[in-house]
Amino acid sequence: MGKFSVFLLLTWITGNPLVAVIVLLAILYLLDRRFVGITPSFLKPVRRARRISRLRDELRLSPHNTSAKLELARLLMERSSYGEAKELLEQVRLVMDDSAEVLCELGFCELKLGRLEQGERLIGQALQLNPRVKYGEPYLRLGEALAESAPDRAVGYLQRFGDVNSSSCEAYCRLGQLHKRLGRNEEAARAFREAVDIYRGLHKFKRRAERKWALLAWLQLRSA
Repeated sequence: MGKFSVFLLLTWITGNPLVAVIVLLAILYLLDRRFVGITPSFLKPVRRARRISRLRDELRLSPHNTSAKLELARLLMERSSYGEAKELLEQVRLVMDDSAEVLCELGFCELKLGRLEQGERLIGQALQLNPRVKYGEPYLRLGEALAESAPDRAVGYLQRFGDVNSSSCEAYCRLGQLHKRLGRNEEAARAFREAVDIYRGLHKFKRRAERKWALLAWLQLRSA
C-alpha cells in the first residue's frame, strides 16, 4: 500500500486530513527509528538534559569529582557545547594525564572549535599512547575535520580508519563523499560499494548502527 493510500485511509478514519498527516509522519518516524535510524531521537536530548543537570548539581557539591566532570564533558560534546566540554576535559587531564581517551576527546573539541592544528596534535599524542584508542574513531574525526582544508590528508586518515575498523560503513561512506567532492569519481564509487558490501556481511546486532551509512552509500551509487 502506497503512502497516498495510507493517507486516504487515515483521513477516512480520523475525519481530518491534518490529523492524518500527523499520524502518518508519526508512523514513518517510528518505522525509521526502529529499522533505519536516520531521523534523530526526540527523547535522547531530554534524557541528556536531565543527566547534565544532575551532574552539575553533583559538581557543585563535590567540585573535584573527576568521573562526574568526564561524564558531563562527554554529554556536553554530544550537545555540541565544545567550549565548556574542553574546559572540563582540561581539568580532568590534570588528574588523568596518561589517558588516551581524554586526550582524544580534548582533540575532538579543538577540531570542532576550529583549532585544527591543536586538535590534530592532541589526537596524535593519544594515538601514540594507544594506537587503537576509541577503535579508530580519531582517524574518522580527523578526516571529517580536514576534508575542506587538507583533503589529501583527510583521505589518508579515513583510509587508516578503515584499516583499524574494517566493519565501518561510515568510514567508507565518508571516504566516498570526500573522493566525490575531489572529483575522483571512480574512487568514490569504489568506496560506496565497499560500504554497501560491508553492511551485507555484518551480523544483525551490528547492522542497526551502520544502516544509515549503508543507505547513504547505496543512494550515492544509485545517483551516479
